[in-house]
Amino acid sequence: MHQDGRKSEDFTIADWFSEQYPASINVGEPFVFNGEEIKRPGIVHRLDKDTSGVLLLVKSQEAHQFLKKQFQNTEIKKTYIAIVFGHIKKDAGVIEEPIGRSPSDFRRRLAGRGAKGELREATTEYVVLERGTSKDGEKFSIIEAHPKTGRTHQIRVHMKFLSYPVLCDKLYAPKNFCPTKIGRLALHAKSIEFKNLKGEAIKVESSLPEEFTNF
Repeated sequence: MHQDGRKSEDFTIADWFSEQYPASINVGEPFVFNGEEIKRPGIVHRLDKDTSGVLLLVKSQEAHQFLKKQFQNTEIKKTYIAIVFGHIKKDAGVIEEPIGRSPSDFRRRLAGRGAKGELREATTEYVVLERGTSKDGEKFSIIEAHPKTGRTHQIRVHMKFLSYPVLCDKLYAPKNFCPTKIGRLALHAKSIEFKNLKGEAIKVESSLPEEFTNF
């Protein structure tokens, strides 16, 4: 299922999880889109389509509620790596800009002037790891981002707001430079930190995908 609720014909992670752990089929909370209830077995949070990296799934309703509460209380720490267009001037920063819906495209979210509907608080911290220039002369920056809230497309929307959109983002920067070595949204969920049901601190990490390291 896509972030906007549209059904996907692809074999999804939720499909795979249901096959591996049949008891999880009714775990979690369904997503309602256009009056239709769509199940999301085991899923506590989501990654945007084409985003690689760490995703948390649970096998019991107890674990789902336990982790959901941590997400709501912003106790879970998420770290992303993104490659964005342009050289970011500041070495680090905090983006605190509420996010609403785009008035022109129901799939998009918008921060700043023009956003419609309910504006939801959103905070993203970032650090610039490296600045570079491609062989084609296009400037880019590699950042580490820490979303403190969990809004739809948050990092993508906030970097677009700063005028440094994520590379190969077909939704928010379709006309911008997209290196063939990457070829998909240049956003990777590097790690996630949470507490399990025993109260133990857990950190799960995912190494950078090949297309990132090649670039």
